[in-house]
Amino acid sequence: MWRIVAINVLKWGKISVVLHQIIKFIIMFVGEHSGKLDIKGRIIFPAQLKRQIPEDEQQQAMVLKKDIYENCLLLYTMSEWEYQTGILKKRLNPFNKRHAEFLREYYRGTAELYFDSSNRLLIPRKLLDYIGADKDLTFAGQKGRIEIWADKKYNTKQVSQEDFADLANDILGGDFGFYNED
Repeated sequence: MWRIVAINVLKWGKISVVLHQIIKFIIMFVGEHSGKLDIKGRIIFPAQLKRQIPEDEQQQAMVLKKDIYENCLLLYTMSEWEYQTGILKKRLNPFNKRHAEFLREYYRGTAELYFDSSNRLLIPRKLLDYIGADKDLTFAGQKGRIEIWADKKYNTKQVSQEDFADLANDILGGDFGFYNED
């Protein structure tokens, strides 16, 4: 009897893990929002973005790290961060020298942030310096994360409509069944 119960618990445990992974993929941060740093490096987090964070995750740490490709910061909920690091754990071997070097750089400058009672986040000065932030920041919502940019740099990264159309065609063009459900 206990064996049957244990097997059923294992099955339900796996199902709940899969459901949790499906649910967390739903988090899509929408919109571009501006903010101003105070003298201590704190910023009032945009209310529109905070409403998009599941209630239970608002009390947990958020993870902030440098982007690999751009001079911006990436802000993750803890569940999304755990998902991202889970992907790394599956693909990388910390005992392989190249993998260890990648992991070291990937985690360099990573910080845990918490909302204070005034809905502010304190961003470490080192990370603000990395993105060249003076006072004005832009928060750009994406799937599973929020980019944080120095406002001036964010505005210079915009591509022309024609270049964006070409990029979309290169990446999404062709017949690959975009609207097929199977």
